[in-house]
Amino acid sequence: MGKRTRKTQKTRTPKQASGQDQELVIVAVADTMEEAKEYELLLKNNDIPAMVKREEKEFADGKCYAVMAPEELADEAHVIIESQDAYDDFYDFAANDDEDEDDFEGDVFEEGS
Repeated sequence: MGKRTRKTQKTRTPKQASGQDQELVIVAVADTMEEAKEYELLLKNNDIPAMVKREEKEFADGKCYAVMAPEELADEAHVIIESQDAYDDFYDFAANDDEDEDDFEGDVFEEGS
């Protein structure tokens, strides 16, 4: 998954009309819409309202996708996203480690002349 960033950019939610006034802040930035939707779903599954907003990249050409959550839940959102990233990284590492072990065992147990 992509890099996360804390920004002070805030926006009003559609809930303003219903009397619930919440400030949204960026809790994650993704390079693809698919990745941003994964973050959004992860947060919603953990009872944190979230939305995706398309943004201009600051230092490169093109677009990125900002995942936004209520300001008062931003710290919790960061913890959830970081925990998921660590979980994904662990299993990616474990999968790559298994492949390396198979290659290593083949070399060690080959009989030489």
